[in-house]
Amino acid sequence: MSKNNGNNGRSSTFTVDDLAKAIRNSIDRNGMPDEQARAMASHIMNFFGYSERIIDNILEPEDRDAFYMLEDTGILTTEREETTLYDGREWRIHYWLFRKERILELLEMNGSSKHSDAGADSVYDEIPDDVWHRN
Repeated sequence: MSKNNGNNGRSSTFTVDDLAKAIRNSIDRNGMPDEQARAMASHIMNFFGYSERIIDNILEPEDRDAFYMLEDTGILTTEREETTLYDGREWRIHYWLFRKERILELLEMNGSSKHSDAGADSVYDEIPDDVWHRN
């Protein structure tokens, strides 16, 4: 997925590992196996490559099921384009897109909770109470 610099200075270039974490956090907090989330992320990323949008026509039905599942979690979204053909018929083209903001939210949920929990426990639990009193 390509960069988007409009995210408060954070890079929004996602790796397979990032997408796997987002999938794990969005689908089941109690534990989608890492291997399964990583396999799904790799499968999805193979369709997108460096693009931010892919056409729906390339998907097989089982692929589309996975895309719809990720749409339900907010990781993917759809859009469509309508055009008029030379013979006057209307033609609709459906696309799939990553929702970068949602993916970043899911990544931060995982990262911030680990970071804040680990930091709060390790720093304040080790400092004796008398350190906090002025003499």
